[in-house]
Amino acid sequence: MALIDSPTFKHLFFSSFLLLLLPLSSSYSDVFESWCKEHGKTYASQEEKLHRYRIFEDNHAFVTHHNAMENSTYTLSLNVFADLTHHEFKATRLGISTLASATFRQVLARPRPLAAVPASLDWRKEGAVTPVKDQGSCGDCWAFSATGAIEGINKIFTGSLVSLSEQELCDCDKSYNNGCGGGLMDYAFKWVIKNHGIDTEEDYPYKARDGSCLKDKMNRHVVTIDDYVDVPPNNEEQLLQAVAAQPISVGLCGSERAFQLYSKGVFSGPCSTSLDHAGLIIGYGSENGVDYWIMKNSWGKGWGMGGYVHMLRNSGNSEGVCGIYKLASYPTKTSPNPPPSPSPSPTKCSLTTYCPSGSTCCCTWRIFGLCLSWSCCGLESAVCCKDNRYCCPHDYPVCDINTKHCLKGTGNSTRVKGLERSYSMKSSAWNSLFEVWGL
Repeated sequence: MALIDSPTFKHLFFSSFLLLLLPLSSSYSDVFESWCKEHGKTYASQEEKLHRYRIFEDNHAFVTHHNAMENSTYTLSLNVFADLTHHEFKATRLGISTLASATFRQVLARPRPLAAVPASLDWRKEGAVTPVKDQGSCGDCWAFSATGAIEGINKIFTGSLVSLSEQELCDCDKSYNNGCGGGLMDYAFKWVIKNHGIDTEEDYPYKARDGSCLKDKMNRHVVTIDDYVDVPPNNEEQLLQAVAAQPISVGLCGSERAFQLYSKGVFSGPCSTSLDHAGLIIGYGSENGVDYWIMKNSWGKGWGMGGYVHMLRNSGNSEGVCGIYKLASYPTKTSPNPPPSPSPSPTKCSLTTYCPSGSTCCCTWRIFGLCLSWSCCGLESAVCCKDNRYCCPHDYPVCDINTKHCLKGTGNSTRVKGLERSYSMKSSAWNSLFEVWGL
């Protein structure tokens, strides 16, 4: 009886019982295995795999039911999000700040004069759109929408397409925006203006999580904008005029289950007009007599049409399908970008030793108060842990050397993984001398 009542026995029995249920839906099992292989999905345990299988099965039924409907303008598929519940999807892939959107109007709307526009337009064909990006499980769609709009106007004004850093916005734009916790494109534009520019994606790469602002990279003003403009809300004609001139940031409701599993065609809803997501309109056109907007999303190429969606245009709804006319804005650019910044100077540890720029010198060997050996922490203003191996961000200043993690404070369980230090470098003029000394 003791064995039967043990937690281990119960766990094994329950797991075996669950696995016995798997063949009941064997008609889906081959599809699921193929889907896992296609999207590189692996799971930590058989229980987790079965759990995801059941969700996949439910999404499969939803997709099949929708695609059997007559007269639908779009189709669904078992895309990269097919093993997520609708609740899980909504919790990780959105990011418009509802509080910010209630008070977002910072600039008086300046409508464009009405003018003739082409029957169709795609800014990708003009080289003004960077490849599709993926925000991951971070609610910073606002940052991707904002950088996309800045990338577009920069290409149009300068002739150069430069992929810009969403991570910089997440880490450094904290006046109104909140990184993975949500934000707004207008506030991002305002921050870039105040900062006198924004760095590149290559120099300040995306991490899909909040981090400490890298001040040296924040001061690399590769691309600038001069102002931003809000398209009058619920004005389809003014939005059309704006898109004819450049890619436009928009808010929308992206939390519908059909939007999660969208595959192709003109998305026409039904959907709420309560805004919770952001995208970038990069053109417009028509398909079988149905008008649409071309919207670039930030969910990777495994969603929609290689990361894009066609949203219904001329729907008759003043707010637009999924509220796409409620929160449109764009940056303006009238000044050239600054010349390239000089390479930042290394961080000096001692007369003869230095670390790369943007890093912190940490002493690893001290005698009588004099440091004889240095290592480098790849973070600015970091805390050097006493184990002489790890370091912590300045906003996680408590080193837990047993678990190699950094804590917000004593007694605060909020933590990040500690960063292992690297070797410092010696000035070239002293290299031969230190080699003789064996240092």
